[in-house]
Amino acid sequence: MCLIVFAWRPGHAQPLIVAANRDEFYARPSLPLAQWPEAPQVHAGRDLEAGGTWLGVGANGRFAALTNIRDPHRPPGRRSRGELVAGFLTKDLPIDDYLDDVVARSPEYGGFNLLIGNANELWHFNARESEAVMLPPGVYGLSNAGLDTPWPKLLKARAALSEVLDDPQPQALLALLNDPQTAPFAELPDTGVGLATETLLSSVFIASQSYGTRASTALIVQADGSRRLVERSFGPYGGHLGEVEIRI
Repeated sequence: MCLIVFAWRPGHAQPLIVAANRDEFYARPSLPLAQWPEAPQVHAGRDLEAGGTWLGVGANGRFAALTNIRDPHRPPGRRSRGELVAGFLTKDLPIDDYLDDVVARSPEYGGFNLLIGNANELWHFNARESEAVMLPPGVYGLSNAGLDTPWPKLLKARAALSEVLDDPQPQALLALLNDPQTAPFAELPDTGVGLATETLLSSVFIASQSYGTRASTALIVQADGSRRLVERSFGPYGGHLGEVEIRI
């Protein structure tokens, strides 16, 4: 997952609104959003190469999502980051206990941002930092750096989310995730991947022959705990592969 914008609003009729794009190589096998047969409390996509996931919901209001931290100078981790999301959704550990475990094991993974929460709390952990933070109410964005790092795509998507929060609907959330406009050269971050790749990765929605946005997900959580997820899947050059909607 490479871009997540979300509104955390405890006490609101819709306390959590999420719009997220998962960017990955098209050749990496995965399954779309679905209920997991071996863990029926989990609704998420699945990475078939390593078995984890990038975003999903679980029992008792549990939510988790992940982005990687872009740093081509660091070696890849020994473990798949997707298991951090899957682990939270499939287990019933309290948030603080789970985060203690994640913090202790974070050197085993490549750089990552992890969001986890339930009906009452939402936490963020950046693997380049020393501790997790419980988030106050607000509108946030995560890409491949820190929380709210002002990359053009993050600023654009976060602003677009703010504009639809009076009446957030899945189609509006998916529409803001479908913006293919790249950023001007002068606004690009320098993460060490070269100008051409920085440009490709600077759009909210990424499309190319081999790498791009594989899934766009909208999540709307109601105060009564009910949740609505809508996910669109994509192939090379942004070809639309299907849409799944789940209400739980």
